[in-house]
Amino acid sequence: MATSMRPYLLVAAIDFGTTYSGYAFSFQHEYTEDPCKISANTWNAGSRGLMSLKAPTCALFDPKKKFHSFGYEAEEKYANLAADGAAHGWYYFRRFKMTLFDKMSLKRNFDVEADGGKTLPAMTVFSSCIKYLVDHLFKTCEDRVSGVERTDIRWVLTVPAIWNDSAKQFMREAAEKAEIPGDQLLMALEPEAASIFCQHLPIQMLSGTEGGFKPFQLGSKYLVLDAGGGTIDITVHEVMEDKELRELHRANGGDWGGTKVDKAFTDLLTDIVGNDVMKEVDMKDKSDLMDLFREFEVKKRNFKPDMEGKISMKVPIALAEICKAKRGTEIKDIIASTEKYKNRISWIGDKLRIEPDVATDFFQESCNAIVEHLESLFNEPEVQDVPTILMVGGYSESPILQDFVKTKFKQKKIIIPSDPGLAVLKGAVIFGHNPYSIAERICRYTYGMNTLVPFIHDIHPLEKLYITDKDEEKCLDIFLKFAEIGDPVRTDVPQYEGTHYPANYEQDGVTFSIYASTDRDPTYVTDESCIHLGTLNIDLQETVGNDRPISVQISLSGTEIEVEAKEKNTGMAVFAKFEFLD
Repeated sequence: MATSMRPYLLVAAIDFGTTYSGYAFSFQHEYTEDPCKISANTWNAGSRGLMSLKAPTCALFDPKKKFHSFGYEAEEKYANLAADGAAHGWYYFRRFKMTLFDKMSLKRNFDVEADGGKTLPAMTVFSSCIKYLVDHLFKTCEDRVSGVERTDIRWVLTVPAIWNDSAKQFMREAAEKAEIPGDQLLMALEPEAASIFCQHLPIQMLSGTEGGFKPFQLGSKYLVLDAGGGTIDITVHEVMEDKELRELHRANGGDWGGTKVDKAFTDLLTDIVGNDVMKEVDMKDKSDLMDLFREFEVKKRNFKPDMEGKISMKVPIALAEICKAKRGTEIKDIIASTEKYKNRISWIGDKLRIEPDVATDFFQESCNAIVEHLESLFNEPEVQDVPTILMVGGYSESPILQDFVKTKFKQKKIIIPSDPGLAVLKGAVIFGHNPYSIAERICRYTYGMNTLVPFIHDIHPLEKLYITDKDEEKCLDIFLKFAEIGDPVRTDVPQYEGTHYPANYEQDGVTFSIYASTDRDPTYVTDESCIHLGTLNIDLQETVGNDRPISVQISLSGTEIEVEAKEKNTGMAVFAKFEFLD
């Protein structure tokens, strides 16, 4: 369903992240006065007394599979259930967004795994979380201005730019199931949103702009490094007139986000005590183990490359007790007898103490992958002369990641907004007010459809010969190209316009298979480089006849692929939709 571009009273954005999520909004008059005048919710971190502008992306369902809570509330409830030995039967989900990463094809009905191995349908988990955020946001808006109707809101949902079309459709359907009308919903690509926000920030709120350096002048080029909890999302922009942006290199990245640091810490504990010990602690003392990982999540944000003194963390007593029972020796003795850990890690009472170099080692895999990928990008012709890196996203708050990037790219200007973790969320609000901020994007693939052409003997292979009900010879599986990989595509014009006819007399609809290829010019959709993305379904009003031309327009330049179709004989628009979910 195409999003309506009518004016809205307010724009509300949801940043649904791997580790943390939040929402923000601004009224139309606020945006007009100051685009950066944006309200974000402050979340209360329960018994810990902390306040934050994002909540953990955690969801809790009760034993009857009914949604119970989200964020800090879900964390606290599940921890208390675990402490009381009553967690069995409950469904606790965290970091499940990564199930959508790097999926060229995706099923609408697949399950995600909860803590402990039980599963629920992914659509249920995603839509329940989005609905919680939608309802919470709407109540916050109502508290500020009475009489706000849901039809007054344009909703914006953030997604990684490196996600494929099936993952975007999954999120759209989850949002619609969460009662966001499809014609009121926009998708915002995360690094683009952050880029838009930083353009509007006062220069004093951007570190790295000392000495009068202005990164967003007409003609400026910069690489956006959006470092989140799960993914690293990268795009390259050039500033055009009226602050419009054009993409210089197709979106790219990988799964090297901040959760890699958490995994390295978990791997360290597992290496010391053994996987069987960790599993038993998780069963018997889940609450304290959750506290340990939450403490690490907070402390890792302040790890610095030049830290001095040991870092202490309280570790569950059960870890030491179960390890002693299974190994017959104390954890401190295991550490002391392990060459790579002695003199670097110590275990005193219920405290794990680590040297600073151990803490920085947690970042090695992630940071090395990021800088290696950036190095390869800066060797690309379109990116070689880009002088600036804009670091955004929650992981960009890490002094260690910042140091890695600054050390490796000393010749580049490194720009970091004052609160990089909110840049995507607030930028999504601005994007909702002005969806045409991005004037041009770069195609990530060669896109095309499966179509028929007249069969030419001695050129087309016989296995692709198809005889229509009018005894016409057609060639199957021809790749009809919309746009080529790496080509610029403008957001104000369709990338494909064509006329199609039903192949048979009584067809009441036309279905085209949609393909993506890593080649610039594939011949057949069966070529090795081609991947079947899904289908384009077009319903016909005229139900009989071969002479029923259908005008089709396809736009690939938006945050989602869109189609418009109409019958030329009647001039009537007909229902047309892409289907990327199996």
